[in-house]
Amino acid sequence: MGVTTCTQDIATLVDPARVFKPLVLDADNLVPKLMSQAVKNFETVECDGWIKKMNFVEGYPIKYLKHKIHAIDDKNMVIKYSLTEGEVLGENLEHISYDVRFEGSENGGCIYKTMSEYHTNGDFIVKEEEIKEGKEKAVELVKVVEAHLLSNPSAYV
Repeated sequence: MGVTTCTQDIATLVDPARVFKPLVLDADNLVPKLMSQAVKNFETVECDGWIKKMNFVEGYPIKYLKHKIHAIDDKNMVIKYSLTEGEVLGENLEHISYDVRFEGSENGGCIYKTMSEYHTNGDFIVKEEEIKEGKEKAVELVKVVEAHLLSNPSAYV
Protein backbone atom coordinates (compact mmCIF):
# COMPACT_ATOMS: atom_id res chain seq x y z
CA MET A 1 0.00 0.00 0.00
CA GLY A 2 1.17 3.50 -0.82
CA VAL A 3 0.10 6.87 0.52
CA THR A 4 -0.11 10.12 -1.43
CA THR A 5 -0.53 13.23 0.72
CA CYS A 6 -1.77 16.59 -0.43
CA THR A 7 -2.94 19.80 1.19
CA GLN A 8 -5.45 22.46 0.26
CA ASP A 9 -6.32 25.86 1.69
CA ILE A 10 -9.61 27.54 0.78
CA ALA A 11 -10.14 31.14 1.92
CA THR A 12 -13.58 32.45 2.83
CA LEU A 13 -14.87 35.82 3.96
CA VAL A 14 -16.84 34.27 6.84
CA ASP A 15 -15.40 33.63 10.32
CA PRO A 16 -14.36 30.04 11.15
CA ALA A 17 -17.17 29.25 13.61
CA ARG A 18 -19.86 30.20 11.07
CA VAL A 19 -18.22 28.04 8.37
CA PHE A 20 -17.59 25.06 10.69
CA LYS A 21 -21.20 24.76 11.85
CA PRO A 22 -22.87 24.27 8.44
CA LEU A 23 -20.02 22.25 6.90
CA VAL A 24 -19.57 19.88 9.85
CA LEU A 25 -22.32 20.08 12.43
CA ASP A 26 -25.31 20.67 10.11
CA ALA A 27 -24.07 19.35 6.74
CA ASP A 28 -26.72 16.60 6.74
CA ASN A 29 -29.45 19.24 6.56
CA LEU A 30 -27.87 22.16 4.70
CA VAL A 31 -25.78 20.56 1.94
CA PRO A 32 -28.70 18.77 0.21
CA LYS A 33 -30.60 22.09 0.19
CA LEU A 34 -27.73 24.15 -1.20
CA MET A 35 -26.51 21.51 -3.65
CA SER A 36 -29.79 19.84 -4.61
CA GLN A 37 -28.58 19.39 -8.20
CA ALA A 38 -26.03 16.87 -6.89
CA VAL A 39 -26.71 15.77 -3.30
CA LYS A 40 -29.94 13.91 -2.55
CA ASN A 41 -29.46 13.33 1.20
CA PHE A 42 -27.30 11.99 4.01
CA GLU A 43 -28.03 8.81 5.94
CA THR A 44 -26.62 7.78 9.29
CA VAL A 45 -25.44 4.21 8.68
CA GLU A 46 -24.39 3.43 12.24
CA CYS A 47 -26.62 4.54 15.09
CA ASP A 48 -23.89 6.47 16.86
CA GLY A 49 -23.65 8.70 13.77
CA TRP A 50 -20.03 7.96 13.04
CA ILE A 51 -20.63 6.50 9.59
CA LYS A 52 -22.50 8.73 7.17
CA LYS A 53 -23.66 7.88 3.66
CA MET A 54 -23.96 10.79 1.24
CA ASN A 55 -26.41 9.89 -1.55
CA PHE A 56 -26.37 11.69 -4.89
CA VAL A 57 -29.28 12.45 -7.21
CA GLU A 58 -30.26 10.17 -10.07
CA GLY A 59 -28.02 10.78 -13.08
CA TYR A 60 -25.09 12.17 -11.08
CA PRO A 61 -21.77 10.48 -12.01
CA ILE A 62 -21.52 8.77 -8.61
CA LYS A 63 -24.25 7.14 -6.52
CA TYR A 64 -22.95 7.57 -2.98
CA LEU A 65 -19.98 8.09 -0.65
CA LYS A 66 -19.54 6.62 2.83
CA HIS A 67 -17.55 8.57 5.38
CA LYS A 68 -16.33 7.31 8.73
CA ILE A 69 -16.04 10.16 11.22
CA HIS A 70 -13.01 9.64 13.47
CA ALA A 71 -13.18 12.85 15.50
CA ILE A 72 -15.02 16.14 15.67
CA ASP A 73 -13.50 18.82 17.89
CA ASP A 74 -15.93 21.72 17.84
CA LYS A 75 -13.85 23.75 20.30
CA ASN A 76 -10.80 23.77 17.99
CA MET A 77 -12.94 23.44 14.82
CA VAL A 78 -11.34 20.25 13.51
CA ILE A 79 -12.84 17.18 11.88
CA LYS A 80 -11.02 13.98 10.97
CA TYR A 81 -12.76 11.46 8.74
CA SER A 82 -12.18 8.92 5.98
CA LEU A 83 -13.90 8.18 2.70
CA THR A 84 -14.32 4.42 3.03
CA GLU A 85 -16.73 3.46 0.26
CA GLY A 86 -18.05 4.77 -3.06
CA GLU A 87 -17.26 4.81 -6.77
CA VAL A 88 -14.62 7.49 -6.25
CA LEU A 89 -12.34 4.91 -4.65
CA GLY A 90 -12.54 2.45 -7.53
CA GLU A 91 -10.31 -0.60 -7.23
CA ASN A 92 -7.07 1.30 -6.70
CA LEU A 93 -7.85 3.28 -3.55
CA GLU A 94 -8.38 1.63 -0.18
CA HIS A 95 -9.58 4.86 1.47
CA ILE A 96 -8.91 8.58 1.68
CA SER A 97 -8.25 10.18 5.08
CA TYR A 98 -9.01 13.84 5.73
CA ASP A 99 -7.89 16.21 8.48
CA VAL A 100 -9.82 19.48 8.12
CA ARG A 101 -9.17 22.58 10.21
CA PHE A 102 -11.08 25.85 10.20
CA GLU A 103 -8.64 28.65 11.06
CA GLY A 104 -9.08 32.39 11.29
CA SER A 105 -7.54 34.64 8.67
CA GLU A 106 -6.25 38.20 8.89
CA ASN A 107 -9.35 39.64 7.20
CA GLY A 108 -11.69 38.08 9.79
CA GLY A 109 -12.59 35.23 7.47
CA CYS A 110 -11.66 31.57 7.54
CA ILE A 111 -9.04 29.36 5.97
CA TYR A 112 -10.45 25.88 5.39
CA LYS A 113 -7.26 23.78 5.62
CA THR A 114 -7.33 20.17 4.47
CA MET A 115 -4.68 17.49 4.55
CA SER A 116 -5.71 14.45 2.51
CA GLU A 117 -4.03 11.06 2.43
CA TYR A 118 -4.86 8.77 -0.48
CA HIS A 119 -4.22 5.17 0.66
CA THR A 120 -3.71 3.04 -2.43
CA ASN A 121 -3.88 -0.67 -3.11
CA GLY A 122 -0.57 -2.12 -4.22
CA ASP A 123 1.81 0.24 -5.97
CA PHE A 124 -0.88 2.35 -7.64
CA ILE A 125 0.01 6.04 -7.95
CA VAL A 126 -2.78 8.61 -7.70
CA LYS A 127 -2.90 10.87 -10.75
CA GLU A 128 -2.69 14.63 -10.27
CA GLU A 129 -5.94 15.14 -12.23
CA GLU A 130 -7.79 12.88 -9.77
CA ILE A 131 -6.52 14.94 -6.85
CA LYS A 132 -7.38 18.15 -8.72
CA GLU A 133 -10.97 16.96 -9.27
CA GLY A 134 -11.40 16.29 -5.54
CA LYS A 135 -9.98 19.71 -4.70
CA GLU A 136 -12.37 21.40 -7.14
CA LYS A 137 -15.36 19.68 -5.49
CA ALA A 138 -14.17 20.88 -2.07
CA VAL A 139 -13.87 24.47 -3.33
CA GLU A 140 -17.35 24.25 -4.84
CA LEU A 141 -18.86 23.07 -1.56
CA VAL A 142 -17.08 25.67 0.59
CA LYS A 143 -17.97 28.50 -1.80
CA VAL A 144 -21.66 27.48 -1.93
CA VAL A 145 -21.79 27.52 1.88
CA GLU A 146 -19.88 30.82 2.01
CA ALA A 147 -22.35 32.44 -0.43
CA HIS A 148 -25.27 31.18 1.69
CA LEU A 149 -23.74 32.58 4.87
CA LEU A 150 -22.94 35.96 3.28
CA SER A 151 -26.49 36.30 1.96
CA ASN A 152 -27.95 35.18 5.32
CA PRO A 153 -25.93 37.07 7.97
CA SER A 154 -27.98 35.75 10.89
CA ALA A 155 -27.51 32.08 9.88
CA TYR A 156 -25.23 29.96 12.09
CA VAL A 157 -24.23 32.77 14.44
